[in-house]
Amino acid sequence: MSQENEHRLLFRDAMASLSAAVNIVTTDGPAGRCGITATAVCSVTDTPPTLLVCINRNSAMNPVFQANQRLCVNVLNHEQELMARHFAGMTEVSMEERFRLDEWQNGALGQPVLRNTLASLEGEIEQIQSIGTHQVYLVQIRQIVVSAAGNGLIYFKRNFHPVIHEMSLA
Repeated sequence: MSQENEHRLLFRDAMASLSAAVNIVTTDGPAGRCGITATAVCSVTDTPPTLLVCINRNSAMNPVFQANQRLCVNVLNHEQELMARHFAGMTEVSMEERFRLDEWQNGALGQPVLRNTLASLEGEIEQIQSIGTHQVYLVQIRQIVVSAAGNGLIYFKRNFHPVIHEMSLA
C-alpha cells in the first residue's frame, strides 16, 4: 500500500471518530427532486445565516443541487435512522419512493422538508467550490424551523447512534 493511500485511510479512520449530526439534504426545482444523507454540514456564520454542505463529487445529485440552486438541510432526530439509511442508499428504496413516504411537506422556499426533525433550514446556494473529492456548497439560509423537543442522531465509528437530551427537573 502506498504511503499516500495509507495516509488517506488513516484520515478516514480519524474522521470516523468525529461524531457528526445526521442530516438529509434535499432539493426540488426545475432539475428535479432528490436528497442525500450528509454529516458534512457545518455552520459558517449567523450573519447572514450560512451553512457549509459537502457532497462527494461522484454523486449523481450534484447537478440537481447546482441547477435548482436551493436546498433544505433536515436535521434528523433519533427516530429517523431508517430515513437516513434510505437517503444514504443503504436500502432498496428508490429516490421516488423515498419522497412518497408521508413524512414530507413543502417548505416556504418549495424545498422538501421532513416532518418531525430537530430543525429544517431552507436556503439558496451562494457558492460552490470543488475541493478534493467533494463539492462544497455555501448556503445562505432563508427559512428556519426548530423543534422545541427531540433527541439527536449522530454518526460515530461508522454507525448511527441516538443522543438523548435529558432535561433538568429543577
